[in-house]
Amino acid sequence: MTLIQLRSFIAVARHNGFTAAARVLKVSQTTITSQIQALEDEHGVRLFERRGRRIELTQVGHELLQIAHQMVGLEDDAAMMLKDSADLRSGALKIGAVSPFHVIEMIEAFNARYPEVYLSMALGNSEAVLQELVSYGCDIGVLAHDTDDDRYSLQHYASFPVIAFVRRDHRLAALKTIELADLAKEKLLMRERGSTTRRAVEEGFATIGATPRVAMDIGSREAIREAVIRGLGIGLVSESEYVPDEQLHPLPITGAPIQTHIYVCCLRERRRSRILAAFFDTLRQTKTGKGGGKTAAAS
Repeated sequence: MTLIQLRSFIAVARHNGFTAAARVLKVSQTTITSQIQALEDEHGVRLFERRGRRIELTQVGHELLQIAHQMVGLEDDAAMMLKDSADLRSGALKIGAVSPFHVIEMIEAFNARYPEVYLSMALGNSEAVLQELVSYGCDIGVLAHDTDDDRYSLQHYASFPVIAFVRRDHRLAALKTIELADLAKEKLLMRERGSTTRRAVEEGFATIGATPRVAMDIGSREAIREAVIRGLGIGLVSESEYVPDEQLHPLPITGAPIQTHIYVCCLRERRRSRILAAFFDTLRQTKTGKGGGKTAAAS
């Protein structure tokens, strides 16, 4: 078994085919096929089931995939350790995030300390980000909720209150704040079920024994903002994501705390990697006071 074979195996599994894997690795399909076949023959197992043009991992293939990611990741970490200087003058860091908010300030802080490290960011929901960490598709995950999965090392970054906002000519625009109990009587424009803000709001209403009056489910913050401008109801958003506009009036919520949270995580087995440790250390040194958040020790 060689690391080259394992990289080919991972590529075939990730891209669902030998042709796609060969294209990504910039080798011939014959090379990929022979490497997988050699791996199977050496150990007397089948890693993929071929179903016409489709392939599926066998049970052994699924088990090997997790180990292969770890072995290839360790090789990458070793290569980076040998290549990088003590000041991290080179290297790359891939960040997966549920939202671009907050991530840019993290990137800015890290870039100020390590300007030669190449940073990239991809967006996805929490499940997708966690899966990318497991598959080594990204190095750092930025999530809107914590996880008790012990595969991950988690660090709290910040907490932010949820606020309401209305159009400037709305009757509530004369207020400076609004009680949560009063908000329960209003037509609310809410994110889809399962979203972090929606969950935080529903939990907040539950603490006062109320149920939000949802006028419309809307799948993005931008669309909620536009709906409020058009007079369709009252919007709710994390304060850190509210974009001031002369057509809008923000209303901090009183009566019960409603907060959203930001967490940064990585695979626990990679937490001591120098470049990841540098990223977490940068956040600890720069996040003081952001959003009223309090730093939590990495788990």
